Amino acid sequence: MIKYLVLGITFAVAAGVQPGPLQSFLISQGIKHGWRKTLPAAFAPLITDGPIILLVLFILNKAPAWFINVLQFIGGMFLLYLALKSLRSNRKIEFSSLTEKKEKSILLSAVAINFLNPSPYLNWSIILGPILIKGWNESINNGISLLFGFYSIIVLMSIIIIILSSSTRNLHPAIPKVLFFIASIALGGFGIYQLFSSISYFLVIF
Repeated sequence: MIKYLVLGITFAVAAGVQPGPLQSFLISQGIKHGWRKTLPAAFAPLITDGPIILLVLFILNKAPAWFINVLQFIGGMFLLYLALKSLRSNRKIEFSSLTEKKEKSILLSAVAINFLNPSPYLNWSIILGPILIKGWNESINNGISLLFGFYSIIVLMSIIIIILSSSTRNLHPAIPKVLFFIASIALGGFGIYQLFSSISYFLVIF
């Protein structure tokens, strides 16, 4: 059981320190809206990954490669939309408290980003999926330990990212704007990468 707990924690740390669409989104929203309003977005993987795990373990592994690339294309378009929206709002950004509706909007956007991001699908398909199946077959406790270790660290690291990024709001007003701009550009960069990867696949096969 300890072995699978450590495996889950180790992979979560490796995945958490790598820049990705969700991390960039959390940084930009933490800077713009503060940690209290952005904090629920840290739990987005807990909402999205249940269906993702089921899809990967029972469906996606048997799906053709083009399906993953279509998903990647959709995710890229959505990330570009969010990046452009963030860049436009950066000109007139005000660090004031938001409404409850806006807080829910941040969480829903984080959920959409993670659900359309191919990384969780690929990670569960080729890395965590086989380990989970093996551990679960040995003992249910092994499977639960892997899931607990992975998601506890993923959520914890997301919370840390949000708190650190929101702390820049107390610095010179120009600093949060610059960091928000950089995070928005990074978000767009991931979108372009996903579009390029998916389009390249279809150019090769056609």
